[in-house]
Amino acid sequence: MTAPAGAAGRLRTGGGTAGAERARKGAWGTTWLLLAFMLVNFADKTVMGLAAGPIRDELGLTRGEFGTAQSSFFALFSLAALGVSFLTRRVRTTVLLLGMALLWSVAQLPMLLGAAGFGTLVATRVLLGAAEGPAAPVAVHHLHGWFGQKERTLPTSVLMVGAAGGVALSAPLLTLVIDAWGWRWAFGAVGLVGLVWAVCWYARGEEGPLAPLSGAASSADSDGTGQAVPYRGLLLSGTWLTAAFGAFAAYWMLSAGLTWAPDYLHEVSGLTSKQSGAVVTATAVGNAVVLLTHGLLARRASRRGTAPRLPAGLGGGLLMCVAALSIAAFAEVDSVGMKIALMVGPMTLTNVILTVSQTAVARITPAGQRGVVLGALAFVYALAGVLSPLVTGRMVDAAASVPTGYHSAYLLMAALVAVAGVLAVCFLRPEQDAARLGVTETPPTGPGGH
Repeated sequence: MTAPAGAAGRLRTGGGTAGAERARKGAWGTTWLLLAFMLVNFADKTVMGLAAGPIRDELGLTRGEFGTAQSSFFALFSLAALGVSFLTRRVRTTVLLLGMALLWSVAQLPMLLGAAGFGTLVATRVLLGAAEGPAAPVAVHHLHGWFGQKERTLPTSVLMVGAAGGVALSAPLLTLVIDAWGWRWAFGAVGLVGLVWAVCWYARGEEGPLAPLSGAASSADSDGTGQAVPYRGLLLSGTWLTAAFGAFAAYWMLSAGLTWAPDYLHEVSGLTSKQSGAVVTATAVGNAVVLLTHGLLARRASRRGTAPRLPAGLGGGLLMCVAALSIAAFAEVDSVGMKIALMVGPMTLTNVILTVSQTAVARITPAGQRGVVLGALAFVYALAGVLSPLVTGRMVDAAASVPTGYHSAYLLMAALVAVAGVLAVCFLRPEQDAARLGVTETPPTGPGGH
């Protein structure tokens, strides 16, 4: 990856208006590339939910066994997220992102073989999870190397839209692939698209001018300005702990939805597979609209030089409380139309905490430590990816009926989101914790600035 390194060097040293304009274009060009990265990342996760019926039928799996296969994706997800985050201190994030994309793309292809069964499915999901575990924290860390602190919310929201967009784009397309060529080609399709992204990243990926230096010449724990905070202080701060639990609750809902929402809509609400796919797509679009609206409002406040109407913790926490009430209502109502309206509307507010948690943690962390601390955040919230599909599948299998099992699973989800919302309201205070830890802001107007 010598070309990206050289490009980064030119951006670091470029000056004047022309240099600022190049940096601005580079910042948003990188944002769109990383959005595509996240689109592919979540398309990979969507395959199992969309193909749940055909996979279970062909391989003869119970819901509990299918939940186990889905949870195997997260077997190494958390450990990889934490382990690779330490590499960000020594290895350029451009190289790490390329390696992850290549590995997760190759991991999909064995399922094209007709002889590949339950064992191969589990093994490839474990490998896929290990490759995708560090994706979000490394991508956010890389992106924040392009934007100053006050400009980060919108590009981070755009990046998080990849989660919703990956579902919105892949749900109808992969449903068509499954109907036309079978579920195995759904795995093959996302693998091939991932390889295409890797080629584009190799050609265009580069480090931002605000990125901390990597390698032996840089400090392992500081950002080049002498700032360094003990990791114990960062990870035990109210902001980090609350952000981690909030992201855990949001990821629980996200993982359960990716795995079981199509099955729920089919078995409980009586929708066809195509109708279920359309609802999943509409829900993903709702998620994207919420995330982009949040990012645009934050950017508008930043450009006006005014504080947001509500502090990050209070605003994000109240939105989670509204989402929790909506999830509980979803479990209780019988009307299919009302369920769909709740899924597409207020339940999507849960995902705002994914952006809030990333930017809040970045605010309290020196740039040189940011990759590690974001990796630790991913380690915690990814545990929900292990537990959520497994617990939901077992609850449904153990219940007297499928609707009863799903009812209990959604009430559990509502409780988790509600607790996370209350904690965010009370303890998510990035500005106060940054001041207490002695972490100063990065330049307020980075390349993406105004």
